[in-house]
Amino acid sequence: MSLCRMMANEYPRRAKGRYAYSLPVRAASDMNTPAALIHIIDDDVSFRTAIGRLLRASGYQVALYHSGEQFLNVLLADVPGCILLDMRMSGLSGLQLQDRLKQVDSILPILFLTGHGDIPTSVKAIKAGAEDFLSKPVSKDTLLEAIERAIARYRERRKQRDQIDHYRALLSTFTPREGEVFALVVRGQMNKQIAYELGTTVRTIKAHRRAVMQKLKVRSVAEAVSIAERLGILSAKN
Repeated sequence: MSLCRMMANEYPRRAKGRYAYSLPVRAASDMNTPAALIHIIDDDVSFRTAIGRLLRASGYQVALYHSGEQFLNVLLADVPGCILLDMRMSGLSGLQLQDRLKQVDSILPILFLTGHGDIPTSVKAIKAGAEDFLSKPVSKDTLLEAIERAIARYRERRKQRDQIDHYRALLSTFTPREGEVFALVVRGQMNKQIAYELGTTVRTIKAHRRAVMQKLKVRSVAEAVSIAERLGILSAKN
C-alpha cells in the first residue's frame, strides 16, 4: 500500500488552524540510545503531520516545519538524523534550502520527498548532495529504508567531522614557530631546508619538529602528512 493511501486511511481529516512547530518527541524504547531525529519540512500540514505520526510510531523523534525559513531559524539538537524535504514550498524551495544548508556546512543528509519531481530536478538535487529523491506516493518500507541509509550517512559524516575537530584542536596547541615547521615538514622539506628558510639552526628545527610530533601524537611524518591532508593544509596556497 502506498504511503499516501495509508495516510489517507489513517488520517483523513486535515488539521485546522496555523501550524507552527512540533517539538521532537522521543519514541524509542531504549532510553540509553537517543532515537534519530527526522526533520520534516513540508508546507502541507496534513501530510507532514501524518508522516510525523508514522515516523514516531516507527521509533524516531520527529520535528515538523512548515517552511525552509522556519527550519533555518531553529537551533538544532545535536543528535543523529536527516531531513525529509519537499521540493515546492512557499518561500524557499527545496533546492534553495539545500543550497543554504550546504553553505553553512550542514552534515544532515537530505531526502527529497515530493509530488513535484522530474528527472532534471532530481538529477540536480542528487548532484548537489541529496541522499535520495523519492516521489509521492512512496511505500512505507521504501521510506524507512531511505531514512536508515541517511542516518548511517549522518553518522559517517559526524565521525569524520569529529576527527577533523580533534586534529584542529591538536594544531591549536602549536606555537607560531611550530606551526611554520609543521607546514614545511608535511610538504617534504628536510631539516636543513627548513632551517635555511626560517633563518635558524638545524638543531632548533629538530626540537620544534619533535614538539610537533608529540603534540600531534604521531610517530611518523606520513601520519603528520595524513593529518595535514585531512585538514586541507596541503591544498592551501603557501
